[in-house]
Amino acid sequence: MDLAQLERELHKRTLEPYTPWGQKQNNHWDSLTRFIYTTPTWNALKRVAAQQQPADVDPRRFFAYSANRWFNFWSARGVEEIFTQLDGVEAAKNPRDRLVDFSIDGIRFDHKTSVFPKRYPHNLTHARYSPETLVEWLYRNQSTQQRMHFHNRLFIVLYDLQRGEHWKLRAELIWLKEKIETYARYFHPQKLVRLQFTNGQTTLSDIVWAIK
Repeated sequence: MDLAQLERELHKRTLEPYTPWGQKQNNHWDSLTRFIYTTPTWNALKRVAAQQQPADVDPRRFFAYSANRWFNFWSARGVEEIFTQLDGVEAAKNPRDRLVDFSIDGIRFDHKTSVFPKRYPHNLTHARYSPETLVEWLYRNQSTQQRMHFHNRLFIVLYDLQRGEHWKLRAELIWLKEKIETYARYFHPQKLVRLQFTNGQTTLSDIVWAIK
């Protein structure tokens, strides 16, 4: 994967105004927008979304969902590529396994990039000193339907101190690469957050802070 080229495509999205999803992400709308997986450029996304537009759906609503999902997916692909190029990190053997993206020192992780959530009941300082509270909040509140699980996950949390446009940091792959490399350099299993959700299963998690 050409990380610099992918970053250029993601930046094309950030040059246009952000449009809210308009609804919660769900399985039905995901099935309508599967074309994002095979559409790596922003201009192609615009064209294909118009071609795949369902007749009974508001075009603006459909494009907003497609654009946001495309942006999140391809940013996540870039982050996954960054991780799997690091020493001690191994890509998932089954690329279709939604519960595992890679292993670090033999510990399997899914990963998720997230902006710092507005609904989280504490500020950034509290979250940085007590990351386990944010981790648990993210597990319980962020993903739904087929995306929800309580298996090991690394969260990359974005925070834009200057403008508050946290979402745009998804496009900053070269900058994120530095943050991820620093995290991996000091990675140790004993530093991971440990939570128990169901059946006594211990979930391992952590936050890679991406603050700009």
